[in-house]
Amino acid sequence: MKTSNIGLIGLAVMGENLALNMESKGFTVSVYNRTAPGEEGVVDRFMSGRGKGKNFIGTHTIQEFVESIERPRKIMLMVKAGAPVDELMAQLIPYLSPGDVIIDGGNSDFHDTERRVKEMEAHGMYFVGTGISGGEIGALYGPSVMPGGSPAAWPLVKDVLQSIAAKLDDGTPCCQWIGPGGAGHFVKMVHNGIEYGDMQLISEAYSLLKNRLDLDNEALARIFEDWNTGELDSYLIGITADILCFKDEAGEGYLLDKILDAAGQKGTGKWSAIAAMDENDPLTLITEAVYARMLSSMQEERKKASSLYPKSGALGQTLISEKEIKQALYAAKLVSYAQGFSLLCQASKRYDWQLDYGTIAKIWRKGCIIRSVFLEKITQAYEKNRNLENLLFDEFFIQKIESSLLAWRQVVAEGALHGVALPAMSSGLSYFDGLSTPHSAANLIQAQRDYFGAHTYERVDWERGKFFHTNWTGEGGKTVSGTYNV
Repeated sequence: MKTSNIGLIGLAVMGENLALNMESKGFTVSVYNRTAPGEEGVVDRFMSGRGKGKNFIGTHTIQEFVESIERPRKIMLMVKAGAPVDELMAQLIPYLSPGDVIIDGGNSDFHDTERRVKEMEAHGMYFVGTGISGGEIGALYGPSVMPGGSPAAWPLVKDVLQSIAAKLDDGTPCCQWIGPGGAGHFVKMVHNGIEYGDMQLISEAYSLLKNRLDLDNEALARIFEDWNTGELDSYLIGITADILCFKDEAGEGYLLDKILDAAGQKGTGKWSAIAAMDENDPLTLITEAVYARMLSSMQEERKKASSLYPKSGALGQTLISEKEIKQALYAAKLVSYAQGFSLLCQASKRYDWQLDYGTIAKIWRKGCIIRSVFLEKITQAYEKNRNLENLLFDEFFIQKIESSLLAWRQVVAEGALHGVALPAMSSGLSYFDGLSTPHSAANLIQAQRDYFGAHTYERVDWERGKFFHTNWTGEGGKTVSGTYNV
């Protein structure tokens, strides 16, 4: 009986293209698709379509699928995150053997991955939670791959995953072992959070160029094309230029101008914000990008608010140029990445993942959605100082922020004065100002908390860790709160 090198379950867009990618690299692939109403014949359609005449083994039951794969079996799941992954695992495990590996290539919650690693290892099997970024084209020709989970599984899956991954100019695969447990999916989650921030920042730059500089789509496309040849060179800037000049199929204007301004989301950006709160790490810019998508979807409320608070068009000429907008975009982008890597650092400490931040930046340089030339600077920063507390403390970041700061402030002020919402650019600037403020106003907050709730405070004239309480009204006692915080 002919056997395959690896099995893949889930022939939707990403799964189908990853299967084709694997086969093109010399692997024989068993394929299976869960049957759902209206989806009968998915495997057969694939085998008679894009998979015809290639090294695929089409299967129609879990048992047939598992038995068609050589041992130790490697099975990749490309299905919707959550319950479907657990359901498939429950169906697969009775047919698997010790040493077999399940690879979850979806956008799963890293907590679920942590649990699944333990469950599989209890059966003598391995689980790998693998972040995959690159969309449809990346899946087919080479995505960025972020595997984590059971360390013993890495030698078994390394060849396949590195073969299908994008390659840097020197041939280095954009796939390296991230760490144990849920590390791989956590890193993919943060990648997606940074992606939210990048996309929101670009949309804000677009809004300023269009609404304050009054540029048409062709002029906007030329600007983004120019930006994509310099320090902003990235996949997202490049596709923005393409989108801006893409004509509607009917030939009546630009398609972008006919797309409803209600942004969707699948949850990974929100997960990043929640994780940051769990780690007490201020992921402000990315969180604002999540909120901006939520606000964009509030179409009826926005229409009503705009009628109640109409924006005056006669608020003066703009004081900014394309150059200042570019500088503000770049500076805010630096903050977004700094916040993302700060979250990676905090989680790595908590879960003892021992993440290699320079390597993470390196595997994001090709294949993934946030790929850009800028990521090389992050790799260099961590090569110089593996224990760097914050990317904003690196010399390159310092120099770039300093040279862009005035323009960044001018752009945020322009938005505030003329009613152009800039949630990501402005929150990034507030984070920078807060981070670089040696004496904040939080002493007042601590005094207020102690006043109404006896929550105590520290003093500048005592060592850290020594707490005090004051009877502010003369009517309180000496008892302090030690059971809850507000």
